[in-house]
Amino acid sequence: MSRLIRPSRTAATSKNHDPELSQRLSRRGMLGVAAGATAAALLGGAATPATAATSATTGAAGRGRPVLPPGRLGIQLYSLRDKVSTLGFAPVFAELEKYGYDEVEFAGYTQGSAGPITLAQLKRLARNHGLNPIGSHVGYYSSDPNAYTFAQNLNKVLDDAQALGLKHIGTASGPFRYGSTVDAWKRAAEEFNTYGAAARARGMKFYQHNHSEEFSFATDKPHVRLYDVLLAETDPDLVFLEMDIYWAYVGQFRFSKRPDGTPAPFEPLDYVLRRPDRYPLFHVKDGEKDPSNEYGYRMTDVGDGDIDYQRFISAVTRLKGQRLAHHWQAEHDNPTESFTFARRSSAHLHSLREKC
Repeated sequence: MSRLIRPSRTAATSKNHDPELSQRLSRRGMLGVAAGATAAALLGGAATPATAATSATTGAAGRGRPVLPPGRLGIQLYSLRDKVSTLGFAPVFAELEKYGYDEVEFAGYTQGSAGPITLAQLKRLARNHGLNPIGSHVGYYSSDPNAYTFAQNLNKVLDDAQALGLKHIGTASGPFRYGSTVDAWKRAAEEFNTYGAAARARGMKFYQHNHSEEFSFATDKPHVRLYDVLLAETDPDLVFLEMDIYWAYVGQFRFSKRPDGTPAPFEPLDYVLRRPDRYPLFHVKDGEKDPSNEYGYRMTDVGDGDIDYQRFISAVTRLKGQRLAHHWQAEHDNPTESFTFARRSSAHLHSLREKC
C-alpha cells in the first residue's frame, strides 16, 4: 500500500465551517434521495420514489438525526484496488459518487494496468465527482533507500500529498521498526514526531493507522501496552491516529489479557473519547464475532457484522465540538465484490439514526 465538530443546525452555520464541505453538500443536493433509495432497496426491499425520499430523511433504522455527519463519508480505495487496476479511477469515482460518498483515501496514486495518471489529473478527477481527497497511506520505512516511504523519501511523499491537496498523510505500518520493546517504540515515536512536524509545516496532519498488534504488550515490560507508549511518546500536536475500528476490536479480543494471563481489558471507544482531537480519521470496517477465529471476528461488509456503529459514531460525534471534526472511511480488506461492498456500506451508514 505504498506509493502506489456540539452539532449545529446546518453545516453552513457550524463553528467548524468548511467551504469545501458546503460546496460538496450543495452539489449532492439530490444524492440524499438517491442514497435513500439505495438504502431502502438494500435494507427494506423495493421502494417508490416517495418512500425513497422518506428513507433518505428518516432512515431505515429510526427517525432521529443521522448518525453519519454530512459530507464526512469516505472510502479507503484499497478496498477497490481491483476496480482501480482494471477500470481506472474515473469509473470508480463515478460509482462512488452515485453511492453517496464524499471523500476518498488513497492507497497509491497509480492505476496499475489501467494506465498512467498524473497527480493533477487525479486531483481534478476526484473533485469532478464531488470527492474530496482526504488522506493517503504510505509506507513507514524500507531497506531500499529509494523506496517511497516516510523514512526514505519524506519530501517526495509530502510533495505528492500537497499536490493532491491532502489534509492528512499517514501510514498503515505499525511502529515496529526497531522491535516491540518500550524503547523501540519510543524511537519510532521520535521518527513519527519528525514526520508530523514536516507535514504540519505544509499544512497537513501526519497519522498512523492501527492493526491489532499495536494493542499487544511490550516484550521487555509485559504490563505495558504498546499503543499506550505510542500515545504517550508522540506529540499530540504532530502525530494523529486513524483508528481502524475493526482491528481495534480484534485487538480487544486478542490482548485483553497480559502474557501472564492477568486481565487487561480495554474498550477501543474509550481511547477516542479521552482524546477525540487525536483521531481525525477512522476506518469503518465490520466483522462478525467468531471466537474460533484467532482474531475473534470474520471481516464482513459494513452493516453485516457485530460492531455497533450506531453507538460508536454517535458517541464520538455527540461530543461538544466534534460533529464535523472526523472523517469516516469505509473499508474491507478483501471484499467479495468491491462495488457491492461500497454500495451496501454507504447505504447502511446513511440509514443509521441517533436514538431519540
